[in-house]
Amino acid sequence: MNDSLFSQLDFGPLKEFLDDDNVTDISYGNGGNVNLKTLDKGVYKVERPEINNALMEKLAFQCSNVMGKTFNMAHPFLDAESAELRLNFIHDSIATNGISCVIRKTPAKIRLNKAKLIDEKYCNVQIHDFLMKCVEGHCNIIVAGETGSGKTELVKYLASHTKENEKIITIEDTLELHLDRIFPQRDIVAIKTNNIASYSDVLVACMRQNPKWILLSEVRSAEAVMAVRNSISSGHNILSTIHADKAESIPMRMYSLLESNQDVTQFLSTIHRYVQIGVCVKGYMSKALGRFQREIMEVCEFYVDEDNKPCSNVIYRKTVDGKLTLKNPSKYLLEYLELQGVILPQDTFRLGYVNNGNKDDKVEIENNNNNNN
Repeated sequence: MNDSLFSQLDFGPLKEFLDDDNVTDISYGNGGNVNLKTLDKGVYKVERPEINNALMEKLAFQCSNVMGKTFNMAHPFLDAESAELRLNFIHDSIATNGISCVIRKTPAKIRLNKAKLIDEKYCNVQIHDFLMKCVEGHCNIIVAGETGSGKTELVKYLASHTKENEKIITIEDTLELHLDRIFPQRDIVAIKTNNIASYSDVLVACMRQNPKWILLSEVRSAEAVMAVRNSISSGHNILSTIHADKAESIPMRMYSLLESNQDVTQFLSTIHRYVQIGVCVKGYMSKALGRFQREIMEVCEFYVDEDNKPCSNVIYRKTVDGKLTLKNPSKYLLEYLELQGVILPQDTFRLGYVNNGNKDDKVEIENNNNNNN
């Protein structure tokens, strides 16, 4: 949607939440229920009688008019998108308890910084600095997590630490990254796929643009999986997200999205060879902290050993009882980083051992009961 037209929409009492930087999502349904998703409280209901079916129907028809689309029984779905907002409507002809709407805010800003990450226990200093070294060393990184866990925000933060002279191309089906607006001075190309320009079409064009980094907003289809595989196997670096419950399961989750009968071992070997790091983030209500908490729960390294076997090394893991497990990166990751000009000590986290990729390597465990869920 054209931003100038979008700014003319009358959001009425919804504007209170649109102007609140703490609110990330607004959900309306069930004949008057308004639920907010915020950075500090998670999801909760608010009482706003003035936000009702009549208001939402009016907003939907405003959107449909400026977009030149139809929203009625014959066309019961409507999507609207501006630079920093996404709206989705479902008509009451199929939403039997009244019109339904979700508004997602996608601001052109980096919400995260190192001090915030450490102070809010998103991660510790060791893991933060390690991930920064991985970005500096051009590791391919995929961030996993559930909806609303903060995957995209972490990818934006990681991307903000790429070098100024490295060209970035973002490929999205819904605009969320906004790196071109955040860093207008940088060489960034922002591409939005549609029914004319698919992931495959866009990727071919991207290769001719000579990017250093390709950022896919989310891997959620077979076409996106193949886009990732083709990008990394051609020597480009990627940052992306995927729905998965563990970092260690990212390669298998990618395989499950494929619609072909490709050999599983061959596919996993490719992903383990070219994707160096998987990160899992989680959002939950923390009783100990008394607020909604987002944090890194797992960092996993992928590699292929001397026998061409796909392997993983869980570098960092936090369990629900607050126990932290920390393990040095393997020699394979250290060698990769060294080739990129980033030198890390073999005993990266000062655990008293060197990780040569053996299963019986020592693991350092510490209890952190202050961060219990």
